[in-house]
Amino acid sequence: MQRTDARYKTPFCALVGSMSPTIINPTILVIGGTGVFGRRLLTHLTRFENIAIVLSSRSLKKANDLSNSLSERHPDRQIRGIALDHRQNLAEILADLNPFAVIDCSGPFQSADYNTAETVLKSGAHLIDLADARKYLAAFHTHLDDTARKHKVVGLSGASSTPALSASVVRDLTRNWQRIDTIDICITPGGKSEVGASVIAAIMSYAGADIPTWRNGRLETISGWGQSKRARISGLGNRRVSPVETFDAESLGPRFNVHARVSFSAGLESQLEQWGMELIARLRRHRLVPHPRHLIPLLLQFRKVTRLFTSDQGAMQVEVSGIDASGNQAHAKWSLLAKQDHGPFIPVLPAAAALRRLLENSIPVGARTADQALRLEDIQNEWLPYDITASTQNTTTQTSIFESFLKPTSFKQLPTSLQKFHSATGHPVWKGKAKIENGKSMLARLILRFMKLPHAGTDVPVTVAIERCIGRDGERSENWTRSFDRQTFSSTMKHTQNGDFTESFGPLSFSINLHADRKCIQLPISRWHLGRLPLPLKMAPQLEAMEFEDTQGRFNFDVQIRLPIAGMLVHYKGWLKPNERA
Repeated sequence: MQRTDARYKTPFCALVGSMSPTIINPTILVIGGTGVFGRRLLTHLTRFENIAIVLSSRSLKKANDLSNSLSERHPDRQIRGIALDHRQNLAEILADLNPFAVIDCSGPFQSADYNTAETVLKSGAHLIDLADARKYLAAFHTHLDDTARKHKVVGLSGASSTPALSASVVRDLTRNWQRIDTIDICITPGGKSEVGASVIAAIMSYAGADIPTWRNGRLETISGWGQSKRARISGLGNRRVSPVETFDAESLGPRFNVHARVSFSAGLESQLEQWGMELIARLRRHRLVPHPRHLIPLLLQFRKVTRLFTSDQGAMQVEVSGIDASGNQAHAKWSLLAKQDHGPFIPVLPAAAALRRLLENSIPVGARTADQALRLEDIQNEWLPYDITASTQNTTTQTSIFESFLKPTSFKQLPTSLQKFHSATGHPVWKGKAKIENGKSMLARLILRFMKLPHAGTDVPVTVAIERCIGRDGERSENWTRSFDRQTFSSTMKHTQNGDFTESFGPLSFSINLHADRKCIQLPISRWHLGRLPLPLKMAPQLEAMEFEDTQGRFNFDVQIRLPIAGMLVHYKGWLKPNERA
């Protein structure tokens, strides 16, 4: 007679018409089973064979109603509901059920503590937690790993879109890469998708507050739901997106040794909802409204109206750039598109994948984030029954826009520091010091303020971040972000298909007659445009820009901009060195 794992509750002497024991399927307890995430997960778990599902809710009626509904649709599955307040009587329920695993779908995640997780692990059950709150995930291993190992069980957190799916995608895209420069992650759910109060509460907790992000190779802060931008999402077109608080923005930088940037953004299909969130964030940022948690009921009611004008299609996108295994400048994009309102299943599929791995006994004991226990293919296998598709695009180049414009012979004659700065594999972040002079005229001062150009100073800390991009049509560009102390302005440089070398500042673009020799690079303006409208060259800014190498082998810049009427606008010069990471 075979003895099975005690947590399966197999009676050893139960003989029913034979000498074989009755095999009872392992019990899976789903906490928060009647919530938005819990319902989706339970619907998916009915596809699993040989498990007994127990779903919980603080309301026994809600639990029974849902279990009865699932049982009617799946009469061959073992499903029942129970009343459970995991903050009060969890230990007693666990002692009675003796589950194989507990999946926690309860929220709000931003206010979660480790009491529930610790109680589950001490009971001898595996834990799969959907919680993706940044602070919770950051200390999950430290708080719970010893407990999990002592009781020989597995504890997984963040078993959701982030970081389980997002980090798995990054790992898959960058396998064997020599360097990662940028990681940009974006989620845009379909507007018709159901959203619960816990999700709105999580969003409200950081709207307008400082949230961590990885920028210029270090951890900095940015305003939640601020600094929105337009992003092109495969399958959906352009969406307005804003930065959101995630563990990825804090952890992926040091984990993958990212040299420049990690960003995580979200966009709402309803522009009214998107603008509303940005407005709330701005008001809170300027202390014009208190904590916006009291707006949650109003926002839930508001969504009942906005959902009427939205679709059932959502997407997730992960883009990375850097140096691939062959030493080429590379850009990889992974795009997921969900139709027929199947997008809301995505946040629960990593939890289902983790459960499948646990049932196979293929995850070592201990506590960790779920992405460290899952492969991308594990999660992809779970979405096969749904209208969810994913694709990957990879593009590479061996030359930068400066190399292609100057031709290899001229480029290789440049001083070493200039070659390193402008090559396709050049470091994405450079730091140094600058001396800055400003024009004295009233018009010059107004233009300086409008264009956010740097203020006068000596030994001003300067950072230049260069993002090398490869467009869908193969056109390459470089986005330059120059930060002088706390003042930042950006531009985009291109070597266009018609052979021009251009630099754009918003709607203004300048054609540059780039010239290089063995000592320096000079960048005089030859034409300029407002959008597609050509402007008189006599009215163009007079640009004297030079790059050269100093006696210490450092990259040097000297830029002076003058205007026909305002006179000198700004003159900044200084040096830069690559901000190399270990």
